[in-house]
Amino acid sequence: MNDSILIVDDEPGVISALKRVLTDDSYEIHTAGSGLEGLNILKNHKIKVVISDERMPGMSGTEFLSAMKELFPDTVRIMLTGHASIDAAMKAVNNGEIYRFFAKPWNDIELKLALLLAVAKYDLEEENRRLLKTVKRQASELKQLEKMHPGITSLKKDQEGNLVLPDISEDDEELSEIIAQSKMKKNA
Repeated sequence: MNDSILIVDDEPGVISALKRVLTDDSYEIHTAGSGLEGLNILKNHKIKVVISDERMPGMSGTEFLSAMKELFPDTVRIMLTGHASIDAAMKAVNNGEIYRFFAKPWNDIELKLALLLAVAKYDLEEENRRLLKTVKRQASELKQLEKMHPGITSLKKDQEGNLVLPDISEDDEELSEIIAQSKMKKNA
């Protein structure tokens, strides 16, 4: 699957220009003419990065990005505006927690690089969330094991810092052999 991005702008010419800039890139591009349309697309597609105009009828870019932050906090947000005021930029950064802010006309190379980095940021944060979930699950499993078998998670070391393994009973040796054989069959 290609990386999905969403372009939200009420001017079809801007959407066309952005699509032309990204023609050589392997993005799956979705477009919306308003913030409300953009939110509907986000509900139905996994979007990594959104590029939104600031001045749009009905819902401004700042309002759209703020709503998006609440509903889809993992999606990276970029603002694009032809009316770059310090106030608009500050509102967008503070309310929508945008990743980058571009003024129209934009520099194609800078925009392409920002998109590349935004997708990488999304992927890295997604991997971090996945790993954190795994660590939490493993910690929970260890707590359950400790409740069922007190002391099972404790490690003993000798004076030199080497792990001291408990003596293994014949039953444990047989169980270990069965597990090892089972793993070998799975890998074969």
